Amino acid sequence: MNKSILRLAIPNIITNITVPLLGMVDTSIVGHLDSPLYIGAIAIGTMIFNFVYWNFTFLRMGTSGFTSQAFGAEDKQEQVTILYRSLMVAFSIAFLLLVFQLLFLHIAFYFVDAGPEMKQYVTMYYSIYIWAAPAVLGMFALSGWFIGMQDAKTPMYISIFTNLVNIGFSLFLVYGLKMKVEGVALGSLLSQWIAFALALFIWNRKYGYLKSYVSFADVRKIVAFKPFFKVNSDIFLRSLSLVLVTTFFTSASAKNGEIILAVNSLLMQLFILFSYIMDGFAFAAEALTGKYVGAKRGDQLRIFIRQLFLWGGGLTAFLRSCMLFSQKIFYLCLLISR
Repeated sequence: MNKSILRLAIPNIITNITVPLLGMVDTSIVGHLDSPLYIGAIAIGTMIFNFVYWNFTFLRMGTSGFTSQAFGAEDKQEQVTILYRSLMVAFSIAFLLLVFQLLFLHIAFYFVDAGPEMKQYVTMYYSIYIWAAPAVLGMFALSGWFIGMQDAKTPMYISIFTNLVNIGFSLFLVYGLKMKVEGVALGSLLSQWIAFALALFIWNRKYGYLKSYVSFADVRKIVAFKPFFKVNSDIFLRSLSLVLVTTFFTSASAKNGEIILAVNSLLMQLFILFSYIMDGFAFAAEALTGKYVGAKRGDQLRIFIRQLFLWGGGLTAFLRSCMLFSQKIFYLCLLISR
């Protein structure tokens, strides 16, 4: 059982931590430029997209749960049908985000107190990266589907490759072409579309045989979307609550000036890093729970839940110890520097 948990959890952890690590790299890149305004602009821009995109993580979590049940039941038609429905929802949401992109930006500026120059940089970043919405949401659906099929390595490989490409683009555009904030945004935009194209290519190579099981009449059934949205409404509220907390933190930081905003954005990256590590086990839980439910293996499910709680408690204690140790090292460095 532990082997099954770690087989899914470890690749998911690696996949997850590349996200905040990329944010740290982006912050480091603009941090070497000539103004803290650039770090603040990236922080606010990231906050806006976190608020928008994290609310739709149900595309990944819900898809993972339903796909894993179909996998456990060995229902190939339902496996591919779930993916098609999830992609339809993802693209529909992305279309609305693109149509109302200016409205979302104005709402964000209403809650975030930023100066005129800061708003200019944030608008520059936002107006470029918003066009990655179809790719980002599409990847949510595909990543959730891969995990539901007990395949956590494919999203991991895609994430690592994409983030390396993103870093390369950002370094070239910022330092090579002197594009500054717009260079980071354009690098992220290009890498997201490359990730989505790569995911579709890999899906076609590994799971293309499932296309013969597609019934577009079933995909388009409106009533079939009801369970998907019923389950995901709870996930949406959970994600919204988390996003409101992180958004308030960044918004309150912005009111205290560019330096405080820049420092707190680094702290938030560390918090998100630990959260994504824990999420690796959460994604493993979704995939294995659905698998055992679909296969009607209640005995295995009970054993799995007990083991998962042990892993979660142990990991929490370990991360807490790391935080306390890091805090002591930080204070020691301050004393030595004085």
